Amino acid sequence: MFDKLEDLLIRFEEIMGELHEPTVTGNQERFRKLMKEQSDLTPIVNAYTEYKKCKTEIEDSLTMLEGENDEEMREMIKETLNENKRRVEELEQELKVLLLPRDPNDDKNVIVEIRAGAGGDESALFAAEIYRMYVHYAESQRWRVETLNVDEIGIGGMKEVQFMITGQGAYSKMKYESGVHRVQRVPETESGGRIHTSTISVAVMPEVDEDIDIVIDEKDIRVDVMRASGNGGQCVNTTDSAVRLTHYPTGIVVYSQTEKSQLQNKAKAFALLKAKLYDIEQQQRHDAEAELRRSQIGTGDRSEKIRTYNFPQGRVTDHRIGLTIYKLDKVMNGDIQEILDACIAADQAAKLAKMGEN
Repeated sequence: MFDKLEDLLIRFEEIMGELHEPTVTGNQERFRKLMKEQSDLTPIVNAYTEYKKCKTEIEDSLTMLEGENDEEMREMIKETLNENKRRVEELEQELKVLLLPRDPNDDKNVIVEIRAGAGGDESALFAAEIYRMYVHYAESQRWRVETLNVDEIGIGGMKEVQFMITGQGAYSKMKYESGVHRVQRVPETESGGRIHTSTISVAVMPEVDEDIDIVIDEKDIRVDVMRASGNGGQCVNTTDSAVRLTHYPTGIVVYSQTEKSQLQNKAKAFALLKAKLYDIEQQQRHDAEAELRRSQIGTGDRSEKIRTYNFPQGRVTDHRIGLTIYKLDKVMNGDIQEILDACIAADQAAKLAKMGEN
């Protein structure tokens, strides 16, 4: 590990030197790549620099103890020594986590798709609530949310909704939301007071940008334009602005109608289609790497039941990591960071354990 850290330290110094070269500052693409690499290496370099400083101070404290006879001074030196030893242990663990292989999609924006499942109207109502939960969470992170498509029902529910979240590290956090979410509560329409169980599915897909080669052959696509349906602003139902794409090889159909412009809707539909095709490719890769998939939290099977929201008891349970918290109201208002932090910690622990086996 320390040989690798020394190599990364050398590479960081090389990058810092290159960034000041005129040939690099004049090349925007090269400059951007170096800045990204510098940003990725900075937390590792900072932790390793502090680690080496603490190790040096431990050696200095041990040397001072050998030549110090004053008891009060010896106690002060021992206190400093113990503090540095504790910090070294913390930094060693921190460096192990920082050196774990990064998901190349972690810094990407995401496209989220929520679909109502079992439970009829109650499921659609819950889908709308989960959508609002994610919007509130995105706002707390200062991310931007843009709706790509929504199929609403008259009572305020959503049969399905697709939306993009734009922001630094969106995928690194939101990827843990993929899977089946279950709600247990008494629906407003239930006169007998019986608790019903409904489900929705959530798919979180990284946005496909220029560094990912997803080729869509024109002959594999059918493009239909039509008038938008549902609630809309001025002109939304009077022009052929809605766009539907059908991808013949996979049978995927995507629809976008949120913009007044047909061109804008078409661009959104293609972004969603590319994300879905890339997601299929990722799922196939995960299936081929079954052992790796089992060691990861929340980036695997979309049919997996990941979480239960129990309204009568006011609790949320994440089944992957065995976490139960009793603050359902806050969670539904977007306060999901505690759950995501626990998922990230469990994911890191599983990967570290896997590395320890090798």
